[in-house]
Amino acid sequence: MASTLNHLQLESSLKQQGPGCLYLVVGEEDLLRDTAVSALTQAVLGVDGDAFNCEQFYGDEASGADIRNSIAAVPVFATRRLVVVKATEKLNARESEPLLECVNNPVESTTVVFVSSKMDGRLKFSQALARSAVVVDCSPLRDAQLPAWISREAERAGLRLEEAAAQLLQEVCSASLYSVRRELEKLASYVPSHRAVTAADVYQLRGMEPGASVFDLALAIAEGRRGRALSILARNLEAGEAPLRILGSLAWQYRRIWKVKELLAQGGREGEAARNLRMDPGKVRTFLNQFSEPHLALAIRLFLEADGRLKGGSSSRPKMILERVLLTLCEESVGMRTEPTPPSQASPKRGATRTVSNVRTIKSRNRPVR
Repeated sequence: MASTLNHLQLESSLKQQGPGCLYLVVGEEDLLRDTAVSALTQAVLGVDGDAFNCEQFYGDEASGADIRNSIAAVPVFATRRLVVVKATEKLNARESEPLLECVNNPVESTTVVFVSSKMDGRLKFSQALARSAVVVDCSPLRDAQLPAWISREAERAGLRLEEAAAQLLQEVCSASLYSVRRELEKLASYVPSHRAVTAADVYQLRGMEPGASVFDLALAIAEGRRGRALSILARNLEAGEAPLRILGSLAWQYRRIWKVKELLAQGGREGEAARNLRMDPGKVRTFLNQFSEPHLALAIRLFLEADGRLKGGSSSRPKMILERVLLTLCEESVGMRTEPTPPSQASPKRGATRTVSNVRTIKSRNRPVR
């Protein structure tokens, strides 16, 4: 029966047992996929590599017959060959048919690595791979796994991170592990080795101003401060931050807030919630109370819609798409607050009209979250 490993378990397995014959590296996190392939390549071919005994294919370009013939080839002055098939999910049923024999009866002298973001479990080929291959799970890291991953990457880069710096990296780069690694590489060349990396260092290298993190953006939205939210968005875009990355970071922050609210609702302690949010325990309740469940549900729906527009080539400019999301959420936050009517003002009569913002308010009541 095939086993399933994560990226860390793969490295340990290769050190202890060496490479096997068949692997499926699958998951949506591209850095983890690339790291796994690199580890397998080094285990099979050595640090310097071996061009004679390595061949790479792409599922949308190569034929199944060509891949099969490469797998069956004899190593040249070596004990093993390496065959890597990227974008495996793009192999159709016809092209994957010749590979079934290689999957069901692996060639002992060849390590075959199939790489994919997601496999179609309905295909015979996918089912055979799941049964026979060592599966390397490269799914996106959970929120609880990110701090340890950042710590390991920082150690590899020769860095010591202050807690505030590590938290800021997690907030601003949560949508991409590659972006975290790039920031760490820049910090390694900028920060002297004798001191720890501070939050100010992260701000400096990213071209950000203090108070412009995703935490500050979420807080500005919850408080209904439109100008503040738009200002933070503008500063991040001017600093070269990609619109999709800003959206992904904001969505990550909202998911984290929702999880912490659920934790407290189920009897969790404020100290644990404070650790998750990296906040003063005395401020956690006040902060979370600004994010009602309808507001969070609306936010997730708007993030999904904006993600589709940004990826689908909408005619609207990316900045306008993000501004629309922020303004709608700010308007929702303001609308959910009840403000006392000043004594000097009479209560409006039923049926009377009132002036509203020209920003359309989207109510989440009775609308399912998609």
